[in-house]
Amino acid sequence: MQLLKERILQDGKCFEGGILKVDSFINHQMDPRLMKSIGDEFARLFASSGVNKIMTIEASGIAPAIMTGYLMDLPVVFAKKKSPKTIQNALITTVHSFTKDRDYEVVISSDFLTPNDKVLFVDDFLAYGNAALGVIDLMKQSGAQLVGMGFIIEKAFQNGRKMLEEKGVRVESLAIIEDLSNCQIKIKE
Repeated sequence: MQLLKERILQDGKCFEGGILKVDSFINHQMDPRLMKSIGDEFARLFASSGVNKIMTIEASGIAPAIMTGYLMDLPVVFAKKKSPKTIQNALITTVHSFTKDRDYEVVISSDFLTPNDKVLFVDDFLAYGNAALGVIDLMKQSGAQLVGMGFIIEKAFQNGRKMLEEKGVRVESLAIIEDLSNCQIKIKE
């Protein structure tokens, strides 16, 4: 997705340790026009997948998931990082955050993730695939079917795609970062 790649090169910031900061247009301050373009692309890529629900994990995946759901006319559900007292029929898994370097529980109600669901998971980043593994666990617990995973940005050098594809998961990334060495952003063409 050319618009996204240009925006990453223009406004993205690189930090030591393979960290790409895109908080000025994706995951803190958001560009609604860019989010619509992202939603359009995910809708196009997964149009024939049989998806009937979009899922993400709070918080950075919510905007692209909602835009994709809106454009595909599908409901959107997000797993929560803290279990509210009011949640019923909770499905729980543990996810390790690369960015925050800590584990956290991810919770979703089985009322909103059921065996009737064919789910597209949408998120901002694919790095090592830790969040994706948590989602796969939630799918198994619920009996829902995962039709694919869409990521705005993939860090190819962290091998999340390889791990997911070995599990039979369809992975679509809109921009693939090949390298962040010396804080230079190298995007796959």
